[in-house]
Formats: sequence, C-alpha cells, structure tokens
Amino acid sequence: MAELVGPRIYSCCNCQNQVALHDDVISKAFRWRQGRAFLFSHAMNVEVGPKEDRQLMTGLHTVADIYCQDCHEVLGWKYERAYEESQKYKEGKFILEKSKIMKENW
Repeated sequence: MAELVGPRIYSCCNCQNQVALHDDVISKAFRWRQGRAFLFSHAMNVEVGPKEDRQLMTGLHTVADIYCQDCHEVLGWKYERAYEESQKYKEGKFILEKSKIMKENW
C-alpha cells in the first residue's frame, strides 16, 4: 500500500487509508448521489469494480465504482468512457464523494 508523507492528502473516512492528493483535484463542482463530489486526475489505494453504463446528469458514461482497498467502502467511481464529445475530458478520471473522504495533514 502506498503511504504518503506530507500535507494535503485525502483519506477514506472509514479507515483513514490514503486515497488521493489534493494536488490531483481537477474540480470540486461535481455532484454524487448524496451530495458534493470532487473530480481527481488520480486515485490510489482503491479497487476498481466492473464497468457499467450509467445515465448521469451530463449524459451517458461507462463508469466503474471505486472501493477503498482496505475497508471496501464505495468512495465514488472512475470514468471509463464518455459518449459525448464535451465530456471526453473525464475519461480515466476519478470521482470521490466528499462525505466519504477526509482531509489529512492540512
């Protein structure tokens, strides 16, 4: 498991497993089923579930839920494919729900 030392890290709220760097935040303007979510360029210490097509607010996407590698809590999803040209920038990126992650070393 990757362990980072330094400021501005996001961790799983359930088990404190480090899952993302603040420097990898692309946008904080996303929504998830239960509230706000952040778009990240990278995530770590997560497992990617099976791909499925979902109709989201911005159109049809192929996504895969992402789980904490330690406690298996669903943290968000990974964009695998965007069908609309304007949404292609999301491909390969990660959504993490704000209520499922916490700031560490801030």
